Amino acid sequence: MSRHVWDPHEIEVVQLFYADSRTEDIARALAIPVNTVYRLAARLGLRKTEAYLASPAAARLDGTRGSACRFLPGQEAWNKGLKGSTGKHPNCRRAQFKKGRTPEESHNYVPIGSEKITKDGYLERKVTDDQNIVPARRWVVVHRLVWEAAHGPVPAGHAIAFLPGRHTTDAALITLDALELVSRAELARRNHPRNKSPELAKLVQLKGAITRQVNRIVREAKEKQS
Repeated sequence: MSRHVWDPHEIEVVQLFYADSRTEDIARALAIPVNTVYRLAARLGLRKTEAYLASPAAARLDGTRGSACRFLPGQEAWNKGLKGSTGKHPNCRRAQFKKGRTPEESHNYVPIGSEKITKDGYLERKVTDDQNIVPARRWVVVHRLVWEAAHGPVPAGHAIAFLPGRHTTDAALITLDALELVSRAELARRNHPRNKSPELAKLVQLKGAITRQVNRIVREAKEKQS
């Protein structure tokens, strides 16, 4: 795997958003591995804010959340020593793909050319049934397909975006004149709450300030008890 060479715009994005954003979201916006972002943050001395670490987005364990679902010391998996990841449990075996089974035999199979709307509100189209490609990669957003049909592959470090006011999930309206090529760094800046909505940005800042005050009060209370 080749080493990622950071350009100034990517570094700026990490410096701006690392403290208050999920590292996975930054990595996805820049189309680079999440561990690469962590290494840069460590090199630059960047840290997450207390407000972020106290938020649900950080997904930190507090000793209570998720405790019922954790393995206890000395506990063994039910399928230990059994062949296959699910062992021989009949309910698991019944749902597994059988040897030689084709994709078309799956109950949720849809043919190439099928379309769906993603959770982020983009229209995707299925382009392949290749079993060597993970399912998520068998679908491509339609606006990217439209742009690539005219210009070829999207350059590294760039993405295809809708022009302001032209976003749509109607395939007939996703035309070349509604699209533009932008850098991943620029796309990350556009999609950040501070740039999407001034009102939302103020709410995010206010929430952070309140969270920091609550954390301070809790910390001081614990210090007095100790």
